[in-house]
Amino acid sequence: MKNTFLKTILFFVFISMSTRLTAQDYTFKNYDWESKTGAVDIPEKYKNETEIILDRHIKVEINADGKEVAQFYLYHEKIYINSDDAIERNNRIYIPFNMNESVIETKARVILKNGKVIKLDKKDIKEEVDEERGLKLNYFALTGIEKGAIIEQLFVIREVPELDGKTIKMQEEYPILNSSFELVYPSFVNFKTKCYNGLSEPVIDEKKFDKKTLLTITEKEIPALHDDEKYANWNAHLKMFRYKLYENYNNGAKNIYNYKKFATNIYERFNGELDKKSQKAVDDFCKTIPTSNDPQEMIWNIENKIKKTIPYNRYFDTKETLAEVIKSKQANQSDILSLYIAVFRTLNIESNTVFTSNRYKSIFDGEFESYESLSDILFYFPAIDKYLCPTEIEYRIPLIPNYLANQDGLFIKPKEFGGVKMGIGEIKFIQIPGTDITHDVMEITVDFTQDLQNPIIKSKMSYGGYSGINFQPIKDFADADQYKEVLKNVAENYTSQKEYKSLTTENDGLDYVGKKPFIMNLEYEGKDLVQKAGDSYLFSVGKIIGAQMEFYQETKRVLPVEIDYPHSYFRTIKILLPEGVTVKNLEKFNLNFKMDVGGKTEAVFVSSYKSGKNEITVENTEYYKIMNYPLEQFEEYKAVINAAADFNKIVIILNK
Repeated sequence: MKNTFLKTILFFVFISMSTRLTAQDYTFKNYDWESKTGAVDIPEKYKNETEIILDRHIKVEINADGKEVAQFYLYHEKIYINSDDAIERNNRIYIPFNMNESVIETKARVILKNGKVIKLDKKDIKEEVDEERGLKLNYFALTGIEKGAIIEQLFVIREVPELDGKTIKMQEEYPILNSSFELVYPSFVNFKTKCYNGLSEPVIDEKKFDKKTLLTITEKEIPALHDDEKYANWNAHLKMFRYKLYENYNNGAKNIYNYKKFATNIYERFNGELDKKSQKAVDDFCKTIPTSNDPQEMIWNIENKIKKTIPYNRYFDTKETLAEVIKSKQANQSDILSLYIAVFRTLNIESNTVFTSNRYKSIFDGEFESYESLSDILFYFPAIDKYLCPTEIEYRIPLIPNYLANQDGLFIKPKEFGGVKMGIGEIKFIQIPGTDITHDVMEITVDFTQDLQNPIIKSKMSYGGYSGINFQPIKDFADADQYKEVLKNVAENYTSQKEYKSLTTENDGLDYVGKKPFIMNLEYEGKDLVQKAGDSYLFSVGKIIGAQMEFYQETKRVLPVEIDYPHSYFRTIKILLPEGVTVKNLEKFNLNFKMDVGGKTEAVFVSSYKSGKNEITVENTEYYKIMNYPLEQFEEYKAVINAAADFNKIVIILNK
C-alpha cells in the first residue's frame, strides 16, 4: 500500500519547482571501478575474518526537470574472500532489483590472486524462481573463486525516488575497511537525517555541484557486528543512517512527510462512506459472524471469519469496491484493511489502526517520522487493551506476531472536530501479551511401583499463548499423516525414544488459537532413562522435561538480550516408588537462580522437592517476564537460562 498510495504525492512535492534540471544528467555518470587490480593489504586485526568488505560505496541522486522526479542509485562493493565458507556464501551475486526497472549498468568481476580477472555483465545474468513468494530472482553465477580472491560488483539504476524515509545500513557481519554514502539533491529542497549507534554525522557541501547539495558520510574500518549471538536484535544495533525529504524552499512546505499527515490521509481513505452495494455486502457478511456478549470473543469471531473465508495476499490486485472483495474472496493489504474497518464500524466496535515495523528488520523511531517504518498493520481495541493482526492467518487475538510488538507504533484513531470525525496519530508502545498468556504447564508422573528398570511415565503438557501457536495451526495446514509425524517428533523430545504407549492432543487447530492452550497427553515406558549399576538404578529424571537450551558464550557478549516474547513454565513431577526403595541425589533438585532488573525480579528458575512415603514431588518454576535484559547483567541472565539445562542433566539413584 505504501508504495502505491503514498508515493503518488512525490510529484506534488516538486510541483512548484522553478529551477530546471536535466533528469538524465547525474553527477556520478562517469563513475567506474579502478582498472588497476593490485595486491590487497589486509590489516592484521582482520586477518582471521572469513571475509572482509574492502570497499562499499553508495551514491543516491534525486533529480528533477520540473515535470518528473527521478532517483539514480549506484552501489559499488569489493569483497575479499578469506575462507571456504566465504567462497560458498559468495558464489552468487543476487541483483537486488527487478530487471524490468531502468537498469543503466550492472556488472561484476572476480580478481584472482594471480591477477587474472573474470568479468561478467548483463549477458551473464541468470534467473531463478522463488516459488514460495512467486518472485523471479536474477543473479551472477561466479566460478573459479579461491581464497584470496576479490569479488567486485557495480550497478546503477534509475528508479522512483525514496523521499518518505530510507535507511542505509553502514555495518555488517563482516568488517568494512572503507565505506561511504552520498546523497545529492536539488538545492531548493532540504533533507532531514539521523545517525544511529555511533555512526559519524554527515557532512554537507553546497558548493561542489551547481544548484545541488551534496551530503556525505564516510567511515573507515567499521568493525564486524556478528549476527551469531542468541537472543539478540542484531539489526537494532547496527551503525545506520536515515534520511527523508523535509522541506521545499520554493513552495515553503516543511515537514513534508509526517505522521500527522499520514494519519489524516489513512483515516480519510479507509473510513469514508461505502457505496450502497458494498455496505449491503458488509451487512450480509456481518450476519454470518457468530455473536457474543464478550468483546474479545466477538473480535475473535470476526477475525476468524475473515481469515477463514477471504484469503489475504499482498500481491493480489486491488478491488474497486468492498463488494468485489467479499465476492472474489481475495484481499490485498488495502482491501483487508478496508474490510476490517468496515466490519468494526458496522458492528460498533471501537478500534485504532496501528502502523509499525518488524523490530528485527527496521526499528520504529517515533522521533524520526519515516514512512519506511509504517510497513505493518495491527488493530488496537481500547476497551480490552488487545491487538489483532489482520494479515497473518495463523494468529488470533490476543496473539500477534511477536516481531511487531515491544516497540512503538503509530496509533490512528478518530477524533471529532466541530461535528466532523478526523484521524489523529499518536505514538504509543505496543505491548505484547505476557506470562499470563504464554505459560507452559507440565504435570508428569513417573511410576516405578511395577518395575524399577522400566517405569511408566505419564506427561500432560499444556502450551499456552505463543507456545501453543507453535503447534495449534499445524493441524489445519497438514494432512493427517504429516500431523501425526509432527506430533511423533515432538514426543521424541520428551521420551528420548521413538516409541510410546499413547499420545493424544486437545485444543489443536486454528479454532483454539488465542482461546485455549494446546495440550499433549503422553504415556511411555522409561526404560531408556534407567541404567542399572550394581544394586542401584540411575534414573535420568531431568530428561523428562524435554531438551533445554544450553547457553554458552565463548566470546565476550556484545549485544544486550532481547527475547521474542515473555513466557513462563511450571513443572510438577511426581515419582512413585515401591516399598523399601530409597533415593539419593534429591538435593540436586534444589536450584535457585533469579535476575532483578530495575528492582524487580524479571527472570527466574527455582526448583525444590518434597519427600513423602513412597512418593517424591518436584516442582520448578521458570519465567522471563520482560523481553529486554541489560548487557551488563548478561551473566545473570545466562545463569537462569542454564539452570534449566542443569536440571535436564539431573540423575537420581534408586536403591532397594
